[in-house]
Amino acid sequence: MKRKAEVLSILSVAKKAGRISSGETAVLGDIRSFKSCLVLIASDASQGTKKKFTDKSTYYDVPCRVYGTKESLAGATGSDMRAVISVNDEGFAGTILERLEEADINGEQQKDK
Repeated sequence: MKRKAEVLSILSVAKKAGRISSGETAVLGDIRSFKSCLVLIASDASQGTKKKFTDKSTYYDVPCRVYGTKESLAGATGSDMRAVISVNDEGFAGTILERLEEADINGEQQKDK
């Protein structure tokens, strides 16, 4: 549980550093322009949203994980409820992926399916 809280804390710091974008349009733009280093999809996002972003992430070779809920991601980033978040910094993305692995949260590693 501690590692899950750390992920949300890291997202909060990344947001303050300006290294996060959220919302479908912004995240799709970041993926397509190779700015995105990690895509996080809320577990309560629609199946269509999950499919769209896992497919785009796979095509553009961006790590993608299903993690948290819309509410928890919104709380961490200080924004309205968002189903999708892009982490646009390799350091933050790497740290988040490490924490997810340490907590044994594979988050439905969509790229491997």
